[in-house]
Amino acid sequence: MDRLGDALRNELSRLGPNAGISGIVAVWPGVVGDAIARNAWPARVSREGILHVSTSGASWTFELTQLAGEIMERLRAKLGDEAPAGLRFAVGRLPAQGADPAALAPRPPVQPTLAETAEADVLVGAIEHEELREIVARAARASLARGRGDRPF
Repeated sequence: MDRLGDALRNELSRLGPNAGISGIVAVWPGVVGDAIARNAWPARVSREGILHVSTSGASWTFELTQLAGEIMERLRAKLGDEAPAGLRFAVGRLPAQGADPAALAPRPPVQPTLAETAEADVLVGAIEHEELREIVARAARASLARGRGDRPF
């Protein structure tokens, strides 16, 4: 069981700053104001810690790029060490008007059960290359866990 716990910790640490985007989403409207929040929304955090923000158009992308330093200062004031390392703006998908924007934040990964882990191990048993077998097993475990009927959608 310790090996599984170590593997889970390693996998979660691999997510890096993406695991904390919900904190950014929670403070975003207060940091940027309502007008900007209607036209720009946090999309993801890269492995390097850069917050990628979707905007409603090229003019918003341009304007917010000019304001990036000020927005970063405000994010650091609200989030401290959890603030992103930088910002990138690009035209992209925004929450629907009236929708709960927090619903766009990535959900934490579903952890596979022991049965799902065992099933994944059986499925990949014939793969001879060790590294490839582990990559495919990780994907199979995640797929089996996501397909579980008890997960809320």
